[in-house]
Amino acid sequence: MMRFWRTWRTRIFLILAVLGPGFITANVDNDAGGIYTYATAGAKFGYGLLWTIIPMAIMLAFAQEISARMGVVTGKGLSELIREEFGLRITATLMLGLVLCNLGDVISEFAGVASSGQLFGISKFISVPIAAVLVWALVVFGDYKKLEKIFVFLSFLYVAYIITAALAHPSWGSAIRQTLRLPRAHDLGNSEYLFLSVGIIGATVAPWQQFYLQASVVDKGASASKLKLAQLDAVIGSVFSVLVAAFIVIACAATLFAAGLHNIGGAADAAQSLKPLGGQYAFILFSFGLLNASLFAASILPLSTAYTVCEAMGYESGLSKRFREAPIFYGIYTGLLILGSIIILMPKVPLVAAAVLSQVLNGVLLPAVLIFMLVLVNRKSLMGTKTNGRAYNAVAWTLTALGTGLTVLMLIGMARGN
Repeated sequence: MMRFWRTWRTRIFLILAVLGPGFITANVDNDAGGIYTYATAGAKFGYGLLWTIIPMAIMLAFAQEISARMGVVTGKGLSELIREEFGLRITATLMLGLVLCNLGDVISEFAGVASSGQLFGISKFISVPIAAVLVWALVVFGDYKKLEKIFVFLSFLYVAYIITAALAHPSWGSAIRQTLRLPRAHDLGNSEYLFLSVGIIGATVAPWQQFYLQASVVDKGASASKLKLAQLDAVIGSVFSVLVAAFIVIACAATLFAAGLHNIGGAADAAQSLKPLGGQYAFILFSFGLLNASLFAASILPLSTAYTVCEAMGYESGLSKRFREAPIFYGIYTGLLILGSIIILMPKVPLVAAAVLSQVLNGVLLPAVLIFMLVLVNRKSLMGTKTNGRAYNAVAWTLTALGTGLTVLMLIGMARGN
């Protein structure tokens, strides 16, 4: 028995040892906007949107693995490769879309901080400024290796949502059946259904993730000998992240949808609604998860924007550099934190609409980013022998087409006013 335990303990420690940028990047997108989107999906359609989880898990794992592989092999970030291979004009257009999406995400993170603070009786005028200063100091003055350990630890705190789902006593049989059930034609004719489907895609596989992961792998200095570890890190992070998203949907389906509460004002309202339905512990865990997710993402999302813009425009970037060595990089990071926190403190800001819209915009932008990635990763001039295989390409392009198709159907429905 002791030998069995030692063997498994060694395996667990080996897995934990390789976790880094891939695990962090995959999990940070279960942020305040993502939590609201998953909670809304569960409240409005019960277990009905769980079918998105399997293709999204595969898509996220593929996208993360490709980003990690390109970072290790080329030693360059994704935005830098796009600029070199496709030109500045295309890169600038893509960067504009990405910055707008990320700004919406940053705003939603501080909305999450404000909402979770208010659940525990703390005013947003206290919680938001403290959170902004805390994450700024952590990133600007922190050591990269120590920061990575902190971020990995914060990723594991998402287990709170798995426990919350268990406390909600869901119908596991229904959840499994809906996960394996493909959408029907009448489902795809429902504009809200399509809107949330694209939102889940954007919340699960966000464009910024691919830019941030590749930049982080490069910044970390991962060598070719570490390629398999980087790939394993990306895949483990993807699986864990998607499981968390599924359990958020399940928790809200088992409580809010079952109780007929189909419209919620935000992730904080979902937490409040869980109190009488799932119990005090479900409420506390959901609220704690929201605070953790918001602080975690508020640290990473502005950082990803700074990485992406600086790489695209040729400025110095990276957490390994000091403020004076990369002033534009740290300036963008600081500016987004200040802007995001100020907007949240303003009155009458439509926080819920902004949060979900940011996820949908991510879903709209994602197909373009994936297409660029798939074209780049298959160029032998860049990747040598590390290009995709035929089967890998077939699955990757099929999933990209799926995301693109859902987005097109949603846009057509919106244009028709359905």
